[in-house]
Amino acid sequence: MENKKEKTILKIQRLPHNKIIPEYQTEGASGMDLCAAIDEPISLKPMERKLIPTGLKIELEHGYEAQVRPRSGLSIKHGITLINCVGTIDEDYRGELCVPIVNLSTEEYTIQPNERIAQMVIAKYEQAKLEVVTELSDTVRGEGGFGSTGK
Repeated sequence: MENKKEKTILKIQRLPHNKIIPEYQTEGASGMDLCAAIDEPISLKPMERKLIPTGLKIELEHGYEAQVRPRSGLSIKHGITLINCVGTIDEDYRGELCVPIVNLSTEEYTIQPNERIAQMVIAKYEQAKLEVVTELSDTVRGEGGFGSTGK
């Protein structure tokens, strides 16, 4: 017998300019697509950045966050990505979800109304209890940083 895990609930409020509710594109997808809730196309010149509205507000369950990530197809084909790489939406945020997009290509790119512009992953998190210490335990890696384990 298949053991189905109960899914977390994500409450979504649609604003008047939203036309598309986020959805998972495949059964195994971890992220649901967010679409541009715009009436007119928005062009981004090379290295230009803009905040694109989704027309959505969300309410997360306690202990969950939403991570907004770039869409791989837009990134590799057109150089369109997020300014902050992965955006975090805290469980207590109730404003409109907007996606901070940047054009890293050498060509202008136009975002069309209702275009899928990012993906959102819902993830469980914990807040850490901080303990200030004077020393940390030793490890084999130690203080080896960027590139210390290879290329």
